[in-house]
Amino acid sequence: MVGLKPPEVPPTAAVKFVSAGMAGCIADLCTFPLDTAKVRLQIQGEVRVPRTINSVEYRGVLGTLSTMVRMEGARSLYSGLAAGLQRQMSFASIRIGLYDSVKQLYTPKGAENTGMAARLLAGCTTGAVAVACAQPTDVVKVRFQASGALSDSARRYSGTVDAYRTIAREEGIRGLWRGTLPNIARNAIINCGELVTYDLLKDALLRAQLMTGEHGAGGRGQVPSLAQQPPTPGSSPPLDNVPCHFVAAFGAGFCATVLASPVDVVKTRYMNSSPGQYRNALSCLLALLMQDGPAGLYKGFVPSFLRLGSWNVVMFVSYEQLQRAVALARPAPA
Repeated sequence: MVGLKPPEVPPTAAVKFVSAGMAGCIADLCTFPLDTAKVRLQIQGEVRVPRTINSVEYRGVLGTLSTMVRMEGARSLYSGLAAGLQRQMSFASIRIGLYDSVKQLYTPKGAENTGMAARLLAGCTTGAVAVACAQPTDVVKVRFQASGALSDSARRYSGTVDAYRTIAREEGIRGLWRGTLPNIARNAIINCGELVTYDLLKDALLRAQLMTGEHGAGGRGQVPSLAQQPPTPGSSPPLDNVPCHFVAAFGAGFCATVLASPVDVVKTRYMNSSPGQYRNALSCLLALLMQDGPAGLYKGFVPSFLRLGSWNVVMFVSYEQLQRAVALARPAPA
């Protein structure tokens, strides 16, 4: 078996909460340059107030990354990382760490399996609550990633703390929650695309034992979603291992990117906009469609998929292994 074995006792909600936040930070550290490239491509061509001249043109993922390194230095790839890690410790902890607990609340008592409706409701609920709590960190992260293309004199903030203070002072507390509604829509879609798809794919892989080479073995009882229970006596134990997590996470990342890319583009542009540039998220969407057409909704799709796909793989593999490491570290019951 690859990686740590599933614990005999399912992890507690607290273990899942902390593990999800840590896994989100690990995934951000690995994939942050791709996220920055995605933001730059999404805001490229945006009509800004006031207009800027001599803007840098980005072409493709590798072209964007190489241009950033050449024009701004390698550190620009991680601009806004502090806010990104702050975001994950609150955002990922809630939307991923509490998913199983909320899913159980929506599952009727006595039900043998969790239905699709309960999974979708749980994904939407934890995604919305996470956005409500972590939105200021997302606003600051996006603005830092976007402002790296500006000259030093044109940059709005000197650091993460200064960004929070400046936004609150100049735009009011509401400025820190700019774009909350499109972000809730985006994360409801992403949460369902990621968690529900991962949930279903992992469940299917374990039930079919596709990662074991022992198809058709007996004992295909109910398999919980994100925390694997021990197999029933006499059954062939499904391999709840890293390859299984990798395949399920990759599929989850692709589905989430296809579903959420349009909302993600609008969210990024609206969060990065100057005060008064757009009346609301809808006017931002209409301006984007008038300027770039429907294709504008998928600006930065390749870096979005590369980032979200790789982020999901790193996050879910780390999440599963962190839960198991914590379970192994706990003292055995007397």
